[in-house]
Amino acid sequence: MKLFAVFGNPIVHSKSPILHNYVLYRLKIDARYTRYLLDSSKDFRELFFSLGLSGANITLPYKEDIANICDEICGIAQKIGAVNTIIKKDNKIIGYNTDAIGFYKNIEDRNIKNALVIGAGGSSKAITMILRENNINVMVSNRSKKNLAFFDARGFETCINDEIPESIKKREFDIIINATSSSINDTLPLQKDDLESLFERSKIAFDLMYGKKCIFLESAKTKGLDTIDGSKMLLYQAIPALSIFTNIDESAIKPHMEYIYKIINPNN
Repeated sequence: MKLFAVFGNPIVHSKSPILHNYVLYRLKIDARYTRYLLDSSKDFRELFFSLGLSGANITLPYKEDIANICDEICGIAQKIGAVNTIIKKDNKIIGYNTDAIGFYKNIEDRNIKNALVIGAGGSSKAITMILRENNINVMVSNRSKKNLAFFDARGFETCINDEIPESIKKREFDIIINATSSSINDTLPLQKDDLESLFERSKIAFDLMYGKKCIFLESAKTKGLDTIDGSKMLLYQAIPALSIFTNIDESAIKPHMEYIYKIINPNN
């Protein structure tokens, strides 16, 4: 039997085991998928091999850390510098990123031309790179200047959360994306007044969190924005991730994954 897991902190909220285990069952694959609370990425390599895992998903806050211990990084993950999917191959760890396409599938039909991404972690890097590949202008805001270096080096427009220029607050954004962990802690990623000012001229608010009431999206609703949570991003990144794990074509995985998704997310 093959074993897979999702690593993160926090992790108890993750619905990945439900999605993956259902599809593994329907496709009659002898494998199981679980979740693992990871306190530190320091000894992850040794832990991964000691658990006998064939592959894993990586979530907050370790996507960049785990990329640094991979023996090889494939596809768009090379541009992002963050992984959310890894496999064991010949006693090596191979890293991939399915977050980028998982996010983009949510908005590809929304005619988006410009975006504000709040946060500068691994998920933010995935989002900004896939948006750029689809000719969407992106600005990145973060609480510290240090973590904006990745974006500055690649020519993205950036600013500090507490120092957002008035000209930016008055700019029209097609979408504002919260790629921070603020909603997990029931806080806003920006000062309330600044965020409300940005919402006044925007169309869509997207938060990567899912599974609970989100203060960021609730605030956006009061300003009349369309809102999207991270539940379908989870779905759309899980389909290619499971394909990587099993070498089964996504077309065989997708209908089963979509079915169980609708069962656990009846309102989406």
